[in-house]
Amino acid sequence: MARLIAERGWTETVAIGGVLGRWNQIVGADVAGHCQPISFVDGVLTVGADSSAWATQVRLLTPNLLGLLAREVGEGTVTRIVVRGPSAPSWRHGPRVAPGSKGPGDTYG
Repeated sequence: MARLIAERGWTETVAIGGVLGRWNQIVGADVAGHCQPISFVDGVLTVGADSSAWATQVRLLTPNLLGLLAREVGEGTVTRIVVRGPSAPSWRHGPRVAPGSKGPGDTYG
């Protein structure tokens, strides 16, 4: 099986698939409970966090995570980790929106 994977050039793909499948064991249950890998493209692993606090925490852990991933999949496979927090709600409702209005924030200013 290893020879077939190497001949087809799938080594990196299989390694990343293993990381995504074993995310919980690699980063730990605490981190995995609040953030999950979203995608891996051109050496960039994108991770989504369920809160802005966890997004900040994972950003601080990025150097450690890169080291863990280098040991798991090989040096240079994951070159960068991008952390995405939860998206903010849109305050734009309806077909007409006043120019320059920022939503409720401009009312409480």
